Amino acid sequence: TDRVASLELLGEEPVYDLTEPVTDHFVAGGIAVHNCSEFMHPDNTACNLASLNLRKFQKEDGTFDVERFRAATRIFITAMEILVDNAGYPSKQIAYNSHLLRPLGLGFANLGALLMAMGLPYDSDEGRAVAGAIMAIEHCEAYARSAEIAANKKIGPFPAYPENAESMLEVMRMHQAAVEDIHPSCPAYLKEAARQSAARMIALGERHGYRNAQATVLAPTGTIAFMMDCDTTGIEPDIALVKYKLLAGKGDGMLKIVNRTVPEALRRLGYDEEAIERIVAYIDEHDTIEGAPDLKEEHLPVFDCAFKPFKGTRSIHHSGHLKMMAACQPFISGA
Repeated sequence: TDRVASLELLGEEPVYDLTEPVTDHFVAGGIAVHNCSEFMHPDNTACNLASLNLRKFQKEDGTFDVERFRAATRIFITAMEILVDNAGYPSKQIAYNSHLLRPLGLGFANLGALLMAMGLPYDSDEGRAVAGAIMAIEHCEAYARSAEIAANKKIGPFPAYPENAESMLEVMRMHQAAVEDIHPSCPAYLKEAARQSAARMIALGERHGYRNAQATVLAPTGTIAFMMDCDTTGIEPDIALVKYKLLAGKGDGMLKIVNRTVPEALRRLGYDEEAIERIVAYIDEHDTIEGAPDLKEEHLPVFDCAFKPFKGTRSIHHSGHLKMMAACQPFISGA
């Protein structure tokens, strides 16, 4: 057992707290914005958020419905853009800056469940490639739609765009270039779709500018994910295949929540219905998939979660979480 032997106060030293401009998203009036949290923008700005449930775009054959996802992205960006002028703001300064820059924050939820349903481990090159490509499609399609809105001469780009056009277009081209860095294991149709959306984003932006200084973030979705019928939140994997939630209120009690994606993942991996029934029954009884009858050992990583089960030994290493964020970050306005 590790123990702390002693603590020694070193005092405080003045330090520089800067952001480097190479990968920064937004430069406002020559000042690079501090990279911190999901929404990072100049002081006194506000951003309305929305997230798409990725499992709703999975086809029966397990592939991802790119066209429906693009359509949903365009609709949401349009609606969120309208909200900027119809929202209430806590101060005049926040209202002014939010109209000056018009930042939006579209993201997604249920990534962990989507990858599991595809039969892909969360902590794998293949899983990260799929996640990165989907984020690239959403991000680039969002900005393409923003540019289409800016093309309307009665609307135009966000008011601060002219003074920031050069730096913003430079960042947009970096997003486009990052598509080529998606891992080679990415399904060809997803990477090609990302290329197409990125090309539209650049072509339309160079011609019309963008209506919004920011378009995407990946929020935790800790609350809305449950309303959206998600098994997993935001970019995260499932916490555990079996979870227990304490209920507050008269009589209290405890709710047992079982991951609903496991049967579909098993079908995708080639298991028959009888084997699936036995494996699911084992999970329900033991709160872990480890040791389940019929389950092949090479498929265990597909069902790895953030927490190690009480009766198990497996969990996703912390580097798996960081690598997934790194795979998606090149295609996010915020974080």
